[in-house]
Amino acid sequence: MDIFLAVLGAIFMLLGLIGSFLPVLPGPFTSWIGLLFLHLTDAVPMNWTFLIITLIIALGIWVLDYFIPAIGTKKFGGSRAGMIGTTIGLIIGLFFLGPFGIIIGPFLGALVGELLNKSDSQRAVKAAFGSFLGFVTSAFIKFFIAIIFLGFFIVKFFEYSGNFF
Repeated sequence: MDIFLAVLGAIFMLLGLIGSFLPVLPGPFTSWIGLLFLHLTDAVPMNWTFLIITLIIALGIWVLDYFIPAIGTKKFGGSRAGMIGTTIGLIIGLFFLGPFGIIIGPFLGALVGELLNKSDSQRAVKAAFGSFLGFVTSAFIKFFIAIIFLGFFIVKFFEYSGNFF
C-alpha cells in the first residue's frame, strides 16, 4: 500500500507541475496533495507542521493566482472592465482555444474589456499586455512552488526509501 500511495503522490506532483500552466488544475495545491499521499504512507512519518505550512502556501498561491493577471492589467493602466475582461477571456480562451487560450484569452479579454470601456486602442493594448504579463508571472510563481514541493517529495522519499522496500 505504501508504494501505491507513493506512486499516486508522484503522479499528483507531476500533475501539479502541469497545473502550473493550466488554470483548470491548481498546480501547487495538486502538488501538495502529492505530499499528503507521501505522508500518509507508513514509510514516511506524518509531519503535520510541514503539511499545514505547505498547505497554507499552496492555498495562498491558488487564491493569488486569480488576482495576479487582474493586478497586471491594473498596473498597466487598465480599468475594472479590463480586469473583468481578463478573467472572462481566460475562461473563454481555455474552452475554445485549449492551451493556447490560456495565453491569448486574458490578453484578448482585457483588450475587449478596455475597448468596451471606451479606452483608446493604445491604452487597451497596454492593459492587455499587463494582463499577459500578469499571467506569465502567475504561472512562474505556481511552477516555482510546484518545483519546491517536488523537491520536498524527492528528498522525503529518498530519506525514507529503506522503509518502502
